[in-house]
Amino acid sequence: MASLDVLMLMGSASDWKYLQAAVAVLDDLGLAARVRVSSAHRTPERTLDLVRQAEAEGCRVFICAAGMAAHLAGVVAGHTIRPVLGVPLPGGVLDGVDALLSTVQMPGGIPVATFAVGSAGAKNAAYFAAQIVAAERPDVAKALAAARLAGAEGVARADAEIQSQLDQKGTTP
Repeated sequence: MASLDVLMLMGSASDWKYLQAAVAVLDDLGLAARVRVSSAHRTPERTLDLVRQAEAEGCRVFICAAGMAAHLAGVVAGHTIRPVLGVPLPGGVLDGVDALLSTVQMPGGIPVATFAVGSAGAKNAAYFAAQIVAAERPDVAKALAAARLAGAEGVARADAEIQSQLDQKGTTP
């Protein structure tokens, strides 16, 4: 069995809808990842056990997603020296702003790299995790380069399509 590259923790099962695309990114880029539900508040010992187990399996990066108080990433960061990527999730009266502030406001020496609120942040955390792993894994670096190229080619195709539509109408942009 390949060693574990990324452990993704989410505070509750309702967070899964925001993380599915991130899991697909990790899979597409060839990273060995695991997703678990664990709460910094309701199951703190379980959270620490999952972190310790993942480290023993060679985990390189932790992605932690939570809403509202969003202490999951901070708790994990306080117990590992591996990179922790925080993904604040929408919900509550501030619709993710509270989670963003809870995730980003860490004391000096216990960093959490914090991403955008919601699914876009989760996807970027997955890409960032891949960049971290790519420093030691040429196969992941190659997959990342291919993903970037595919994105650039998609932009070029979209531009060509719009220019073609404008040309057909005789409109100049």
